[in-house]
Amino acid sequence: MSPRQSSLAIGLIIIAALLAVMLGLLVGAKTLSIETAMRVLLSPDGKIDSILVWTLRLPRSLTAAAGGAGLAVSGYVLQTLTRNPLADPGITGVTSGAVAPIVCCFVFMPLMSPAYYPFIGLAGGLAAAAVTFWVSRGGQGRPLQLALGGVSVSLFLGAITTYVLLRTGPQSASLLFWLAGGFQGRSWSHLFYMLPWTIAGVVGALLLRRIIGMFMLSDHAAAGMGLQLSLWKPLILILAVIPVAGVAPVAGPVAFVGLAAPHIARLLKPRGTGWEIGLSAALGALIVTVSDLLARSIAIPRELPVGIVTALIGGPVFIYLVQRGRLNLAGETR
Repeated sequence: MSPRQSSLAIGLIIIAALLAVMLGLLVGAKTLSIETAMRVLLSPDGKIDSILVWTLRLPRSLTAAAGGAGLAVSGYVLQTLTRNPLADPGITGVTSGAVAPIVCCFVFMPLMSPAYYPFIGLAGGLAAAAVTFWVSRGGQGRPLQLALGGVSVSLFLGAITTYVLLRTGPQSASLLFWLAGGFQGRSWSHLFYMLPWTIAGVVGALLLRRIIGMFMLSDHAAAGMGLQLSLWKPLILILAVIPVAGVAPVAGPVAFVGLAAPHIARLLKPRGTGWEIGLSAALGALIVTVSDLLARSIAIPRELPVGIVTALIGGPVFIYLVQRGRLNLAGETR
């Protein structure tokens, strides 16, 4: 696609995501009409309908959109950094690395301020990613090596998380829902808590798009073009983990977004790394917003964790890409 077509595609996807956000204002235990939702959106009056829109539904949908954009960009950067189509925050162990220490702090250090959780998640995600990259020879091994390394790290950290959950008692139900990934009860404070991390990841990836694009080449070719691998590889890895560190404390692990969104973006064949990053972010926002909408409307008045819905959506899409030969395990989507 030309830059003009890419910008148009991004605009249309963002419009679709905003429409999903608006539709989310109508759906819930109490259904609102379009007229009522627009009235209280434009002129909040403090009554029950206004509270539903401004306190419960609007911040929740916006948080889902921001989280989806961050996770999609994280997946794109990890796939590019490792030149591996199987890389994403979940498969590389980054998500488990961010979640496990947060759960431990929540259970064993309940007085700790949640403001520290993103930094704890960042450290845990980086440590897990470092182990996975070491197993896969710095991300240069075969896709199977990366997948096995990431699964091993995730299983190990998942066992620790399960053990901690067994010690929580009455808190385990809420933690289990959070561990399935979800935006239930998320408010403006959660959105503002997550936004700096998501924005840092997306904007950072766009600013460093030329550096990220060089990682599509071999290490020798990138070094020949003057790229200092010893400096940029750790920095780009940190950039990939930053959005996960912001999303995990708020929504828990949300599956498949970081894996599927970048591949769908590449199928559109934009011209340039920056456009691929923008498309990935827009698609991630759309996928998670729609998934959250489905999660709270399928079984009203109860809710499903959004992580289950994203897996149900992303899994078949990814299987389709593989079966149709769209996904090249050498690292390209065609």
